[in-house]
Amino acid sequence: MGRKIGIIANNQELKDLIIKFYEQQVEDGSIIIEILDPENIDGQGIMLEKKGARAIIARSGGYSHTVGRVGVPVIQLKISTLDILHAIKTAKKYKKEIVLVLSHMESFDVSEWGDLINCGVIIEEFDHQNKIEGIISSYVFDKRDVVIVGGGIPCSIAQNYNLNYVHIAASDDSVQDAVSRAWEIVDSLYDQKYKNEILNTTLDGVHDAVVAVDSCGSIILCNERARELLKKDRHDVLGHSLTAVFPELSLVMEVLCRKENRYNEIIHLKKVVVTANISMLDIEGQTVGVICSFQDITKLQNLEKKIRYELNKKGLVAKFKFTDIIASDRNMKETLAKAVKIGMSDSTSIIYGESGTGKEMIAQSIHNISDRRDEPFVAVNCAALTESLLESELFGYEEGAFTGARKGGKPGLFELAHGGTIFLDEINSVSLNLQSKLLRVLEEKEVMRIGSDYVIPLDVRILAAANESLKDKVNDGSFRSDLFYRLNILELHIPPLRDRKKDIITLFIHYLKEYAKEQDIPEVGTELEKRLLQYSWPGNVRELKNIAKRFIIFGEFDLESEGLTRDDAVTGDSEPGKDEPRDSCHQDVGAILDLKEIDRYVEQKVINMLEEQGMSKNQISRMLGISRSSLWNKINSGKDMSKK
Repeated sequence: MGRKIGIIANNQELKDLIIKFYEQQVEDGSIIIEILDPENIDGQGIMLEKKGARAIIARSGGYSHTVGRVGVPVIQLKISTLDILHAIKTAKKYKKEIVLVLSHMESFDVSEWGDLINCGVIIEEFDHQNKIEGIISSYVFDKRDVVIVGGGIPCSIAQNYNLNYVHIAASDDSVQDAVSRAWEIVDSLYDQKYKNEILNTTLDGVHDAVVAVDSCGSIILCNERARELLKKDRHDVLGHSLTAVFPELSLVMEVLCRKENRYNEIIHLKKVVVTANISMLDIEGQTVGVICSFQDITKLQNLEKKIRYELNKKGLVAKFKFTDIIASDRNMKETLAKAVKIGMSDSTSIIYGESGTGKEMIAQSIHNISDRRDEPFVAVNCAALTESLLESELFGYEEGAFTGARKGGKPGLFELAHGGTIFLDEINSVSLNLQSKLLRVLEEKEVMRIGSDYVIPLDVRILAAANESLKDKVNDGSFRSDLFYRLNILELHIPPLRDRKKDIITLFIHYLKEYAKEQDIPEVGTELEKRLLQYSWPGNVRELKNIAKRFIIFGEFDLESEGLTRDDAVTGDSEPGKDEPRDSCHQDVGAILDLKEIDRYVEQKVINMLEEQGMSKNQISRMLGISRSSLWNKINSGKDMSKK
């Protein structure tokens, strides 16, 4: 961190004394010592600063010729009264007149110590190096027999005139005290610079623009965001009057005058509207300035939209709560009561229900009542993705893990759900290969990205859903029993709509109101209610919503489009053994149509359409979730079909 100090020693004796106490620091360069050079006294401090000294210690003339010439603190190695008395005692041995030559920054009262020194002492003061020689030479010209007592320069000049001299040596305590003070100042300055750098970096990194003024209205702080927003350079801002530089921020001066903080103020700048918070800066009850932080409202709104879009796009938000679920029927109320208990726990759970019964809505509600409510909720439909694509989505992958892998890799959905809940819908459709990898995640509570060699610890609650019995799938060998028992800690069965009759009319009217908006709701008569209650609702609540929407748009109610005749709607579910003509019809159709041929035909049409749009073979294979070789096989088989 550049923790160095420089010392200008008056003589070799002082240098040796410093080395005696600080030998290691002198060796490693933490202390740099220069002996006083009368010929270059004005430049010695500057040279020490260039060598990296963060503070300089000097004595007498060395101090007076250094202070004010360098950009670092200069500490005076003071001449103490004890040092002077010791030097005078030594000078008495010469039995000559004693001349004490001191800088004007030093003081010594001879009369106070007269009885102790018991000799005559003449005190000569100087305020500049050039005056020292004149003082000493006057005694030479007067042919007075004197001994000079002083610092490095007076003693050096006395030596040139062949006069006796005595150095005022620095005591051990004086040296150690000066060095200690120098270290404290260096450390304090570094600490202050460190804190200032953190403050400036923080202020420049925040989204808020920040401007501060002193009690006179001069700008003392303006971060990078404020300069960018107000289109000003640093040198045009600091030290200038706020009203001259930013007249639009006159509200800041009002706060300074009235001494009343203002929050959430809307300010119109030149081309920007900002929201501002303005607070007084008080120190010990005195107002020393005002600080104003403000943000571009437009960017705030755009940022909020982006965050909301990204969260919803990734499925990280659970929108529904139990209060959003309409339930009048006893069966559904009992189901919801059980779901609430599941939500209060943190155990892995599986939700059973037919398609359209609202399994994800229940899962989101469970998440929103749990202790993980403030963490992510990630939902994935396992049946909607191919095995390879589902694996990469769930576990993520490293850069270069496979052809087409995103640069920098991609975190999996388990990673995104860390701390929260992951909802695996239609888990019954997952392949046995992928089931084994899911089992490891549940057992080890860790995940490994595709192409990675390290594991990532997880804290995720798993909610799974299935539209068929997993126990039956275990029995027929299409679902792993160990995974089933890991998932089946808590179990919830959502009743189909036909088993919750009391909810049918309530839900239908609810969706009519939702889709009608400001339109009048068509009347729901007794006959219509009867038909609604007698219908079997194979598509459950999702189907009910669709019929309600058609009823609002067309004003018609037709259950035929749902695959049933009006007679079916009136009589309800057909009994087993009946409707034989319809069954035989389906058998005839199945005998005539080859479903595999239909699939290949549709697949070929999709491939042709993508090729016509200019997509490459790689892009098409990635989109379809198949390998490039498989794509070539499908294209060639399509050509064979066209020849037939």
